[in-house]
Amino acid sequence: MASTRDRIVEAAFTLFEERGFEETTVDDVAERAGVGRTTFFRAFGSKEDVIFPDHARLLAAVSDRLATGTAGTALVAVTEASRIVLQHYLAEGTRARTRYRLTRSVPALRAREIAGQLQYQRAFRTYLHAWMGGTPATALRAELMANVVVTAHNHVLRSWLRGETTSPAEAEADFDRAMAEAGAVLDPGPGGLGSPSGTGADTAVVVLRTTRPLEELLPELRAVTERPGRISPEEKG
Repeated sequence: MASTRDRIVEAAFTLFEERGFEETTVDDVAERAGVGRTTFFRAFGSKEDVIFPDHARLLAAVSDRLATGTAGTALVAVTEASRIVLQHYLAEGTRARTRYRLTRSVPALRAREIAGQLQYQRAFRTYLHAWMGGTPATALRAELMANVVVTAHNHVLRSWLRGETTSPAEAEADFDRAMAEAGAVLDPGPGGLGSPSGTGADTAVVVLRTTRPLEELLPELRAVTERPGRISPEEKG
């Protein structure tokens, strides 16, 4: 049996589709759900809140998943946390697509949606910043990485909401590919955006003066600069 909260949400989305968001009042929703106005406000603070009934729970689930990540599984935790949100929207089905249409046509709902996305982004940024050491030097990289994750997720979700992706299974496959692309950017290896050291590959700089032709020196210089360790006195000569 549906809970009172669920009945209110179902009634609201049905009315918003039938009449439009602005034309539907809280009293209309309460009447359709078979509850009183007071009961409505016990469940939701406003008509806008009904559009995003699970946001707080989803955000908590994302934060909980990120909290289980370790230095060795950080990017896995980020991917799986992002997947939680995608799977929720896929499970919602037509309701998620109704919400998408409403947020495209009602500025107040669009603003609420953007604010919610920023909360997810902040959660990823905070986690990634801590993973990289939490220093001032890593703050920008954490911000960029969080943007990459949220952008990859939103790209896949929007395709499904618009009907360009026809099934949840296809959306999941698209998500895997999108996160693989994001992983190429977030690669924590040397030179990767997510590298805790923040350094790229070593670069050797050689300064010398000689009368020997450059084309004669290049093979020797290449051999020296690609060799680990310091140059010996013999090689300097």
